[in-house]
Amino acid sequence: MECAFVTGATGLLGNNTVRALLNRHINVKALVRSATKARVQFGDLPVEWVEGDLLNIDTFRQHLQGCDALFHTAAYFRDSYKGGKHWQRLYDTNVLGTERLLQAAYDAGIRRAVHVSSIAVLKGEKGELIDESMSRPEQEADDYYRSKILSEAVVRTFLASHPDMFIAMVLPGWMFGPGDIGPTSSGQFLLDFIAQKLPGTPPGSFSVVDARDVAEHQIAAITHGRSGERYLAAGVHMEMARLVEEVAAISGVQAPTRKVPLFMLRLIALLYEGYYRLTGKPILLSRSTVKLIAEEQDRTHFSHEKSQRELGCQFRPVAHTLRDTLQWYLDNGYPSQGSA
Repeated sequence: MECAFVTGATGLLGNNTVRALLNRHINVKALVRSATKARVQFGDLPVEWVEGDLLNIDTFRQHLQGCDALFHTAAYFRDSYKGGKHWQRLYDTNVLGTERLLQAAYDAGIRRAVHVSSIAVLKGEKGELIDESMSRPEQEADDYYRSKILSEAVVRTFLASHPDMFIAMVLPGWMFGPGDIGPTSSGQFLLDFIAQKLPGTPPGSFSVVDARDVAEHQIAAITHGRSGERYLAAGVHMEMARLVEEVAAISGVQAPTRKVPLFMLRLIALLYEGYYRLTGKPILLSRSTVKLIAEEQDRTHFSHEKSQRELGCQFRPVAHTLRDTLQWYLDNGYPSQGSA
């Protein structure tokens, strides 16, 4: 691997993937939607920025030439949990965008790729240890989850008609980490926590993972993995109460003592959605998010036996991830008060 093309490069996972590749002295072409954002994210790093969007592959198709690997980390996600209907954008970006990107990469001579999927494509019973074989039925998925299920189907269809192509799939959990300039929901959670804007501790369980570890999983998958296979990079199962305690211990900010029941969370989410429509500012909760929290409670126990056996992957302690993420926000001048 001498030159890699990374989509979603300014995002939380994308930027950490770029850095992991640069650390291995691999040249990187980074697909970004904003050169201004890329300048903030990468500074003087030796990265070739390519402005473009998955909705229009032709605008950057020629830049795939000369690359020998593709890391597809881009996806439409955040806005789909801020209320309203987003299926068309989800489908166009996550499904059609993936299909067209793979074809363009193949036409450019690329024969190795990693597709970043999600734990969204898997489902088990409450408390059950979930592995890569336990697929979520499409009819039981919300719109974002469905788009990730269909994007995996696109990968498999492409492989069936292009037997000389290698594509492995990496399935991350809820990612935290440095470089979250968005911020994503995890970064917004941390900013709201340290600003003491959380109304209390909500219910829910999550699989928490460091984006830097997911980046390493991708590189291991393209190097040592098998084509067409899923590899979990979900991280550590955590109840929200435990996660809040970890953040409080690291930040020195007192954790909220009140527990927020689901019915109250739904009301708060409704108010947050109204705030978002009025201001356009990021929010932590929407009704879709609350519904997801309720449905996925205690369904976030994932087995990494396959990833450890085939890729040799490990995870750093969650406390280290939270500490590094909070320190990155402080070092980069983020205000002590998060957005509502």
